[in-house]
Amino acid sequence: MELAIISADFEVEIPASIREALGIEPGQRMEIRERDGRIELLPLRPITELGGLLRDMPNDFEREPDRDLP
Repeated sequence: MELAIISADFEVEIPASIREALGIEPGQRMEIRERDGRIELLPLRPITELGGLLRDMPNDFEREPDRDLP
């Protein structure tokens, strides 16, 4: 378990082992959420990292008649 201390300016330093494991870089933007009494930090990734994300998603399902593409 890693620990962090909140500074007087409410800044938190992410431990090096976590930064390295997630590839977090200085200046990278993070999404911050409150969920069930805890704080979640989610690194925002460039859109280019999403290439091929849906590659294996099946697309052979039947569409409703009013949703068919012409």
